[in-house]
Amino acid sequence: MKFTTKGVCAQAIDVEVNDGIVTSVAFIGGCHGNTQGIAELVKGMAVEDVIAKLEGIDCRGRGTSCPDQLAKALRELS
Repeated sequence: MKFTTKGVCAQAIDVEVNDGIVTSVAFIGGCHGNTQGIAELVKGMAVEDVIAKLEGIDCRGRGTSCPDQLAKALRELS
């Protein structure tokens, strides 16, 4: 699934889930090192655990962040 982000530097997130487990995440744009790190850390995690850990994280007062946008993408999938 390709999720179009809002309010962050990354333009989109490609995310794949299989049986409730995150199998692949790729951010398009954004801070490459940070988004690549987030993508690796959540691989193999249950969707609900990723949402619980990342939802609501704020980046510089934007009201959202790349991790928060990933949580939103995963909510759309579930």
